[in-house]
Amino acid sequence: MVHAAVVHDPIDNASVLSHVGAPEDGAMLLFLGMVRDHADGRPVTGMTYESYEEMATPVLLEIAHEAAQRIGSDRVAVVHRVGDLTIGEVSVAIAVSSPHRAEAYDASRYVIEEIKKRLPVWKKEHYSDGAREWVEGTVPPGAGATSLRPGD
Repeated sequence: MVHAAVVHDPIDNASVLSHVGAPEDGAMLLFLGMVRDHADGRPVTGMTYESYEEMATPVLLEIAHEAAQRIGSDRVAVVHRVGDLTIGEVSVAIAVSSPHRAEAYDASRYVIEEIKKRLPVWKKEHYSDGAREWVEGTVPPGAGATSLRPGD
């Protein structure tokens, strides 16, 4: 069954994987997006993710359903974390299982690319010099020129 959630607590990878898998599947894929220690040549110490949760969960579920439809399966799970994260913590987990690996990779890639385009989740990078900056996102079609970052 397709699963999608926006969470505040650390993501449990095994739990995400538990939503996918079937006897007919020959591939199971887990993608983890993690907070890295640099961005655009600047040292990063952490990240804050904020979301419009009432909208984010349905959009995330819609993206997961679209990915499942692309591969003809309901074995897609995606979890996105919000709040303050440190280096190495998982911000997004995508699990997909399918009879063949190509479909699993395609579905996972589709989910992460659509998250970047459509999900109302914003990230603020924390730099080692103490500065904090919102990361520029992608403006969804039809959104006009309005800002997509909190506080703007």
